[in-house]
Amino acid sequence: MDDLSIRIYGDPVLRKVSAPIEDITGELVDFSRRMGHFMVRSHGIGLAAPQVGKNIRVITIDLEYLERGRGVQVLINPVIKYVEGRTAMEEGCLSIPGLYWNVLRPEKVVVQALELLPNGDVREVEIEAGGLYARVILHEIDHLDGVLFVDRIPEDERRIAIAKWKRSMRSGRTS
Repeated sequence: MDDLSIRIYGDPVLRKVSAPIEDITGELVDFSRRMGHFMVRSHGIGLAAPQVGKNIRVITIDLEYLERGRGVQVLINPVIKYVEGRTAMEEGCLSIPGLYWNVLRPEKVVVQALELLPNGDVREVEIEAGGLYARVILHEIDHLDGVLFVDRIPEDERRIAIAKWKRSMRSGRTS
């Protein structure tokens, strides 16, 4: 039985800065695996721990969807080291279901993190990512810092986007 559920826009947990992971325990390994499975079942390509109610610095990324490898990548305590370029692309978020909007983000990113491997081992990694992979990493790291993708769009557009989303939620439409 899965006890995870997506926290929706307006939930205070989404606005808190997440705590770094100090110790990688069996409980963290289990939580990260459940988070990855939940992300895939929810049709997400990335998920951050705050989105399922835990303010810890863990993100999951669907590598198969991004054609970057097999399975789910789990990054612990990711830190952005370098960004380059700017590009706009439509983004959505499991925590704001049904809302999609163009967001300007760096085109390339270098991130350092601990990667939790499928066998439970951990290794230090430096990831150079571009395109959609970079965007997913940046979007999920934003969640760890209490930032949502709507915070990355101009204020006048943000007001329109959130009003549109709230109307669709009241009417029961999320897509």
